[in-house]
Amino acid sequence: MLVLSRKKNESIIINNDITIVVVEIRGDKVRLGVEAPKEVPVHRQEVYEAIHRGENTTTENADRATTDIDGADDATA
Repeated sequence: MLVLSRKKNESIIINNDITIVVVEIRGDKVRLGVEAPKEVPVHRQEVYEAIHRGENTTTENADRATTDIDGADDATA
């Protein structure tokens, strides 16, 4: 496993087309933004595991949406 240190607003680039940005650090939580092509699935681990267990989950597509700091949904992931 590669371990990298990043500060707020710093990024990590994966394979030239996936960007992970540290959006916010609040206490022990880090909010990450993921910019990836639409054909690249991006899920939280628990959603990914539910999908692969074959569970019908309504949160499957929720991982493609981002939430801004004010809490408004923005489907421009």
